[in-house]
Amino acid sequence: MNRPALTFISWYDINNSQLQTTAHVSIAAYRRLAEFRYGLRQFLHFSEEAARDHGLEPQQHQLLLAIIGLPEGERPTVGTLSARMCLRHHSTVELIDRLCERGAVVRRPGEHDRREVLIELTPRGEQILRKLSVLHWKELQVAGPALLEMIRKLVNTPRQRGGSSR
Repeated sequence: MNRPALTFISWYDINNSQLQTTAHVSIAAYRRLAEFRYGLRQFLHFSEEAARDHGLEPQQHQLLLAIIGLPEGERPTVGTLSARMCLRHHSTVELIDRLCERGAVVRRPGEHDRREVLIELTPRGEQILRKLSVLHWKELQVAGPALLEMIRKLVNTPRQRGGSSR
């Protein structure tokens, strides 16, 4: 399976880069970043509450979406799902166990390698995810333009100013 190469930047690299240690960041840049984080948090709060209203924990909803929304060619194994969720293997297994108990997913052996375990949505899982996805699309129709504007301001405006940090 061909996976795109991922580049990881460590917290150490970010904090110790020449740019970070010599540049000043304006108050306006901090405000733009804070406003963007606030907009993201508002959407995430909506998402978390919507999941709970449908009897799921937010990470369970994310896992359902991760399963059905995998890139073409990716297989819904615990390892793949752990990577997509940024979780440890055992945490993903616990989420899968809970979703199995709710009847939202099932485990099945791989077709070519019986040792491989694939996770699939059940009709019940698909129904829950469909309802939540419709709600999310509706919310994005309202919140999306403001989030896009926040991103535009972040990427099109210099974050650094020479001299003072004000």
